[in-house]
Order: sequence, then C-alpha cells, then structure tokens
Amino acid sequence: MTFSKALSLRPARRQAMVHARALGVALALACGSPFMAFAANTVPDAAVQPAATVAVTKVDFKRGDDGAGRLILQFDGQGASPDLRTQGNDVVVDVGNATLPAELQRPLNVVDFATPVQRIDARPSGHGSQLVLSTQGAFESLAYQTGNEYVVEIAPRQEASATGSVTAKTVAQAAAAVAARGYSGKPVTFNFQDVPVRTVLQLVAEESGLNLVASDTVQGSVTLRLVNVPWDQALDIVLRAKGLDKRRDGGVIWVAPQAELAKFEQDKEDARIALEERENLVTDYIQINYHNADAIFKALTEAKGIGNRGGGSGGSGGQRENGFLSSRGMIVADERTNTLMISDIPKKIAQMRELIAVIDRPVDQVLIEGRIVIATDTFARDLGARFGVNVNNMNPATGRGDAYGGTLGTNGNTITDRGLNVNLPAGTFTNTAPGAIAYTLLRGGFSLDVELSAMQEEGRGEVVSNPRIVTANQREGVIKQGKEIGYVTISGGGGAGGAATANVQFKEVVLELKVTPTITQDNRVFLNMNVKKDEVQEFMDVDNYGNVPVINRREINTAVLVDDGQTVVIGGVYEFSDRSSVSKVPFLGDIPFLGNLFKKRGRSKDKAELLVFVTPKILRVAKPN
Repeated sequence: MTFSKALSLRPARRQAMVHARALGVALALACGSPFMAFAANTVPDAAVQPAATVAVTKVDFKRGDDGAGRLILQFDGQGASPDLRTQGNDVVVDVGNATLPAELQRPLNVVDFATPVQRIDARPSGHGSQLVLSTQGAFESLAYQTGNEYVVEIAPRQEASATGSVTAKTVAQAAAAVAARGYSGKPVTFNFQDVPVRTVLQLVAEESGLNLVASDTVQGSVTLRLVNVPWDQALDIVLRAKGLDKRRDGGVIWVAPQAELAKFEQDKEDARIALEERENLVTDYIQINYHNADAIFKALTEAKGIGNRGGGSGGSGGQRENGFLSSRGMIVADERTNTLMISDIPKKIAQMRELIAVIDRPVDQVLIEGRIVIATDTFARDLGARFGVNVNNMNPATGRGDAYGGTLGTNGNTITDRGLNVNLPAGTFTNTAPGAIAYTLLRGGFSLDVELSAMQEEGRGEVVSNPRIVTANQREGVIKQGKEIGYVTISGGGGAGGAATANVQFKEVVLELKVTPTITQDNRVFLNMNVKKDEVQEFMDVDNYGNVPVINRREINTAVLVDDGQTVVIGGVYEFSDRSSVSKVPFLGDIPFLGNLFKKRGRSKDKAELLVFVTPKILRVAKPN
C-alpha cells in the first residue's frame, strides 16, 4: 500500500511519530471496537506495499448529469496503481502495473457525448498502460478508485452566472454555482492506493478540525487521487464511493452506512410521532393584524396541505408529511374577525405562532413621483408675390393717364384683386394672414400693381405633468386625471329600410400612472410601470354628424430598477421635421431675381421632445428582522 499527502503538516513531528501512529492505527483496527472516534489532532501514515500486476478488462465512457465526462476503467482484480496528470489540453492516465489487451488498444471518438472530452486514446506504455483524454475548453479533473474500478471525471469549469432574464441555462449556472459554494473546506491533495477507509477519515478529521465518529460497520479500503479539492468535498467522495453517509451535530460528524443512518432516523421519527399521538390537543386563536386570515390559510394549505383536506382515508397519512401541524392538527380561518383558529399539540401551536408572526407584518410603502415633460419648438415662414398689368387704367378727372402713382400698404388688401396677372400670396405653412407691401405705378393708360407678402411664425411651449402615488410593496397603484371626450358614432342604416342611429360614445383623455413596486434587499426599488399622457389635438368635422376628436397619445410601459431616492429617465422621444415648399410659374419662376415675382416659398421646422422622469422613495413601515 502506498500513500502520499500534500498538506501543510509539520515534517519534524511526522518523522518522529510516524511509527507510533502506524502501530496505533493497526491496533485500533485489530480490536474491532463498535465505534472508533478520531480526534482532530491524530494523523496516521500508511505503509508502502508493492502493487500486484493486473489487466484492464473494460474501458467505458459516460456522460454525467452536470455535463461531465466520466472514464471508467475496470481491472480483473485489485491492486492497480493509476496515476493522473494534466499535459496542456490532455489528461493522461498511467497505470504502470496494468496490461492492456489488444482488443482495447484503439481510439474512442466521444465528441457526441457533449463533454469536455473529445477523444480517448488507449495504448500500452512500457510494462503497463496509458490512456490519453483529449479535451476542449476549460475543465476540472477528479479521479477516485474503489475496488477494481478507477473513475476519472472531467467536468466543464463553471462560469459566472449571467445577470438577466431567467432561462434554463441561467438557472443551471446558478445551481452549479450554489453547489460549488457548498464546499468551503481547505483544499487538500490525496493520493491513496488501497488505504483503509478509517485511515482516510482520520486524515479528514485532522484537516477539518472536527471530531469524527465512525460506526463499526465502516469497513473496506479505497484508492483515489484528489488534487486541490476542499476537504469536505473529499469526504463526500469517499463516502459516496463506499456507500456511506454522514450526519453532523455541532463539531461532531457521525459516519455510517446509508441504510444504518436511514433506519436510525426512521426509528427516531416513529418515536416522535407516537409521542405526539398521545399528547392532548389544545385550541388557540391567532389574531391577524396586517394581512388577510383567509389568504394566510390558503398559503399554508397550498404549502403543506394543512387544514380540512377531505378525500377519505388518505388524509391522515398526508397530514403527517407536513411540518406545520401534526396529524391531528387543524386550522380554520374566520373571515369576519380576521382570526385563525388552530387546534393541535402545544409544540405545534407555538411553531405556528412563530411562523405567522413572520408572515403577518406591516409592509413597506413606496412613494413614486413622476414628471412628464413635453417641450415643443415650431418655426414657419412664407414668402409670396402678386402683381398685374392693366393698360386701360385712365384718370377720370383729366381723361388721360397719370405720369405715375402708387400706394404702399402692410396688409393683403392694399391692392384690389382686379387686373392681377400673377396671384401667389404667402400662406403655405403659416395660419395668420400675411403682411404685405404693395406698390402701384400709373402712367398714361398703363398701370402696374405689385404686392409682396410675407409671414413668419415662431412658437415655444413646455408642458409639465407631475403625478404622485403612494402604494404598498408589491401592490399595484393607479392614479389618473383627465376627462372623457364625447363623439358620435352611427349604427344601422343598412338594407331593408333600416334607419341610421346616432350614438354618443366617450373616449378617455387622461394622465395616468400605474405602477407595481418591489423593494429589494439592497434598498433599491424594482418598478413595473405604465405611464400615459393623452391630449386632444383638434376636432375633425364629419358632415352631418358633428366633430370627432383627434387625440395625441403618449405611453410608456416598462420595468426598471432604481435606487432609493434616485431620479431616472425611463423614456424619451425626440421628433424633428424640416419641410420646405416652392410654388412657381413654369419657366418664369426660374428667371434670376425677377423669378421671385412668379413664385411663392415656405419653410417649416417643428421640434418636439417627450421625457418621463421617475423618482421612487421608500417609506419604511415594517421593522427589520
């Protein structure tokens, strides 16, 4: 038997006491006492024994539940001494005292198993055998031996769990991370060759600093190689390999076969149930203050099936499985007084009181303040011209045309519309009557009327809405303010002489804030919210039926995580439009300079921006645990 242990031990002390410890272990094993207690400060050393020559009878490969590749070597007897090492992306297993038959000397392609192992090459090496496992990606290796089997596990190295939506992959990653965090012992390295299980347990006891008690039924030997494995994980591997289990009570670990532990716990549970069956029942009333008694009763019933189950003879057995009440216990909810009535043994009633005290607590509240800002900026400009020539314009007083004459005006009515040959006044994008500059030239039966019109409009506006609402944690709150706009709809009027009927319907035009807050443990607020801001833009005329409103609708539906008291912009829309228009007389409008008299031009720019701000503030009501 060979044994090596890579741990931070004191070499001088080990050399001085190695023979005494080995003798003590041998005497303890020979005595056959019912239990053997290992103190945390005793460490045995195994003697070195020569290994016998064996042969490999089977090379098998399987995929584990966690995506790990598992190589299983079977020998025709005990005494094989495999050695595991890592070379780059390869894991090499050398068995110096095991021969490999010719029928097993072949490569195995294991890509389809979807594990880190891609290929296995089995070949003889000197007087023994060698297996090379070619891997891909990051991995962790683990090997252990029991009886005539040697198992090598190549598991993918778990990455950090992704933050985001809950999927099967993220749940699996989180479960793997939790499982990995379950072992927190100091890393150890073991290389055992056919060492008694009790010796391994004694080594684990020293590394853990715990007292370990093994049943006298713990027997047999184990061979395994572990590199930088937490001691508590190494203990689980040894127990699993030998069909053992453990129970921990404070600083003491009891190790025994699984069947023995199961029988002990079953006998203990049967004794507890028998004691409860003989205990008298009492009735107690628990007043619910901050919750609903019926809701708590429903939650407890769905969790463990307590209360009036019904369904015949199977109910009693099912009652024993729950941990809230005993098999004879019963709970009833009184909706009128918001009280729970419990009938059970005193121990269970005390547990129920403690449980309900945790559930029936005031919940924190959240003040959500929203700001909806709508900013607009508009610009419009129109330029136009009107002119005409008239050769019949005579002066009635003199009977002849004047040498010249003219008028100047600032509105569009200075010059009459008679005699205008080109009529292109401003007014494409602007809504106000344009200003005009007019000039009239009269000369001997000839008149020239010219009018230039222009209008420019600018507008800036800002609308700020500030809804606020207070709601309990994880309870939806809704606040709305606005009005309902009535409009007419027509029904009927089809065939068979049916008369059309006018109906008045109403449409909500409101400012609405709907939110469901969830307070997290790190003092932040998760908001699932809907913000709506409607307004009537204009009314559209429908012949014979009145007006129909045109509604501008702005809405945000989102979920966001915000710190307590932090203001965040949850949405924004920016709109910009730039339009231009030219109306002109063909050919004449393209003449340089003079062409402006034969055209009208317009330019319009509109800017609109919508921003929604949200600020949650936690209002502490519940007392911390």
